[in-house]
Amino acid sequence: QVLLVESGGGLVQAGGSLRLSCTASGRTLSRYFMAWFRQAPGKEREFVAAISWSGTSTRYADSVKDRFTISRDNAKNAEYLQMNSLKPEDTAVYYCAGTERNVLSTLSASYNYWGQGTQVTVAS
Repeated sequence: QVLLVESGGGLVQAGGSLRLSCTASGRTLSRYFMAWFRQAPGKEREFVAAISWSGTSTRYADSVKDRFTISRDNAKNAEYLQMNSLKPEDTAVYYCAGTERNVLSTLSASYNYWGQGTQVTVAS
């Protein structure tokens, strides 16, 4: 069992930046493909980005491509989401997720482990 905990959310002005972190306990993150999802009020949870266990492969939703960067540090048992040029439509609760499947899946059902979420609010 792996426990994921997100941090780094907050309130930021449009055009600003935030860096989310996800740390793990219980097992080493290096065994898992990791991802970020988000859920805005009244909307379904949506895929944001995913990263392979080694960090050499990544995948992004079109809506965040060229603005967000996913990364990981297996030595620190952590993954990150650097968010730049934030827009009001990026406002959501952001979740980190992990899977033992070796696939950069965009489907939430592919992920076995989830954090509790961190709120990101982008003011216009």
